[in-house]
Order: sequence, then C-alpha cells, then structure tokens
Amino acid sequence: MRTLEEVQATLQIAKVKEEDLQPVTYSLSFGESVSSGDYFLMELDETLCKHIEAGQSLTIRGDKDEHAVLCSENKTYDLKIADTSNVLLFVPECKTPDQLQDSTAHHQLMHAQIWGFSNCYWELRRQRPRLKKLKRLLMENPYNGPAVGMQEEAPGPKYRMDDLLERIQASREEIEVHLQNLHACEINGYWRILDFDYEMKLLGHVTQLVDSESWSFSRVPLSVCLEELGPLEPESMIEHCLNCYGRRYNDEEGHIVFALNEDKVCRAAAQLLLQNAVKFNLSEFLEVWQQSIPEGMSTRLDQLRGLGLVDRSSRPETVSLLRVEDLPEDTQERFNSLFSLREKWTQEDIEPYILDLCGEKQTTGALLTKHARSSMLNGVKVYNSRRPVLT
Repeated sequence: MRTLEEVQATLQIAKVKEEDLQPVTYSLSFGESVSSGDYFLMELDETLCKHIEAGQSLTIRGDKDEHAVLCSENKTYDLKIADTSNVLLFVPECKTPDQLQDSTAHHQLMHAQIWGFSNCYWELRRQRPRLKKLKRLLMENPYNGPAVGMQEEAPGPKYRMDDLLERIQASREEIEVHLQNLHACEINGYWRILDFDYEMKLLGHVTQLVDSESWSFSRVPLSVCLEELGPLEPESMIEHCLNCYGRRYNDEEGHIVFALNEDKVCRAAAQLLLQNAVKFNLSEFLEVWQQSIPEGMSTRLDQLRGLGLVDRSSRPETVSLLRVEDLPEDTQERFNSLFSLREKWTQEDIEPYILDLCGEKQTTGALLTKHARSSMLNGVKVYNSRRPVLT
C-alpha cells in the first residue's frame, strides 16, 4: 500500500499544491475476484430515491421478446444502457468530503478497497405504460355471463392480478386504472373483460328499468335495481354496470344511488351501431343513434371522440368506427397508421387519436410538429405525413 510520503511525492511531480486538496487522501486497491459484471449501476431521480429509501421496491418487467421497463407502484420507466468513457468504481468504504468534516486539518492517508467497476449504467426515462397487451390477454376469454342450466362456461385462459403484473409492462396502479377503463371486473379472483354484447344487455336492463320507474338519470337507486334485475342477471354484474356507466354516491338518507353518465351511455350506443357497418351515412346515423338511446338523453358528435371518424369530404358525409385502443401503441407506428387511413387531418380530427401518446408536460401540438407536416387547405390548417405512405 502507498505511504503518505509517496502520495506527497506524486503531488510534487504532478505540480499540484497539497493545500488545494482535501486533507484526506484515499489509496485504492482492488479486492479479490473483482470483475465488471458483478454490479450494475442505475441512475435514479429524487422521486425514485425517496421511494427506495422508504423501503418500497422497484420491479423490472418484460417478456423475453420485449424491451425491459422498470416499474414503481404508480409509474413506468424505460430502461436503457448508457455508456461512459470513464470507469466507474464501486468503493463502499470510501467517505465523501461532507462525511469527513470532523477530520484533522493535517494531511492523512486512508485505504479503501474497490469492490467492482463498470463503464456503463442503466438510464431511466419516464414513459407511457404499455397497456395494449392487457386488453389482448383479457379478450382471449371474454365473460359472456353466468352459465345457464347444465352448461359450463367456455374454457379459456384467465388471469389474476399477479399474472397481469408478470405479463404487463406497467405499474400496478396504471394497470388498475386501465382495467377500470376497459370495464373489466374481478370474477372468482380472475380479472375478466365483459363481452360487449353482454355489457350492452346489462346496460339495456338498467335503462329500461329507469324508464319504467320514471326515475331521474341522476338518481338511480342501487337496492331497487338489484331487487328488480337480480332474477335476470347476477347482482354483482348489475352493480358493475352501474359503476361503469354512472357515478356512485349516497343520498340524503344514506342510500346508495347512481347518476348515469349521458356521454358514456350515448358512446356505448354509438359503438353498438358502428361496429355493424363499415361506413354509415352520417345523417342517417345521427337519426338512428338518437333513437337508440334512452328518452331524455341527447347525442352529440363530440361523444364520438376516439371512437368514430367523421368524413366531411365524402358525399354524402359518412362516419365509421375507429377506436383509439385499436391503433398501434408506438408513436411513429400510430402516425403511420393514421396517415394510411387518411392523407390529411385537421387537428380537431386527429387529436383524439394521439392524445394518449402525450408524455408529461407534452401537448398534441408538439407531437404533430415532430411527426407531421402542416399545410393550409381551403383556409384550414391540416397535417400530413413527413414520409411517403406505402399503399
């Protein structure tokens, strides 16, 4: 090991003044069996540092054919290896200057062992959760309602929450939020997505009961719904339907009631109509759509955002089913897909189909600037692809 005299001699050769340095000099030596593959470094921001210091965990997720991501309880981070030209040394016994404040002012020499080294580290970058796979897994075996008589439910894969956490590249909180958005429910410990026709059957039972009882859509009593509709469908499914299409609250007497959401009910009715036609004459669709919803509710075109695409350039004007959840998850692939469907888009038309791509503090305008080219058409700003679209 080096002596203090050797260190001072080295400083003289390097023409470095001893008084310009910290009073403590470390002499480093390699321990036995040290290699660069023993340790991996990860760069954490302040939020993740506090997360670890609080005793919480971070999980790396991804199948063998997927790029790995890191997840906390509520956020997802992209994992990328960043190279550095410097060799990073792991010296656990080495103290930083602020830890040596009580040390003597006289120069002294301390020894520490290097436990490992690396010339790269994992760089974390906040990213949108990859949730498209979640719906794909649940759609392998959608729930069509309880088995009738001697019939058994159709066989198929089922997933508990632990299974989804193993397969989906997202945090637990993000998965739970998306399950709610998908109107999925937990049945016998397994998360299931309802077959759309069955979901519409449940909603039809509820709206028909509201109509027959002359209730206000803002005051639908849970207990009466369960009592009246229980013989037709499981009570848990009736309550699940009310949770999906209404807001739960307690009235003045403490009873659980629901306020049905007009936009959600109208949107579901629109999807039911649009999925049965390639294209729909817009004026005819608007008429049939209004007739298909409960009396007292009103349809509006803005209820179709991210669900139905209106073509004002065709004669007659048309509307067709285009759900944002059916589009690619990757940003560039999403834009390629949209521009293959339509060459030029107004911001109003394309915005519902790219809004979910925005990261933190990012706007749809910034996305369009990066991935599309703007021009003016008949006095209206439109966007088209930055690259030729293959047809």
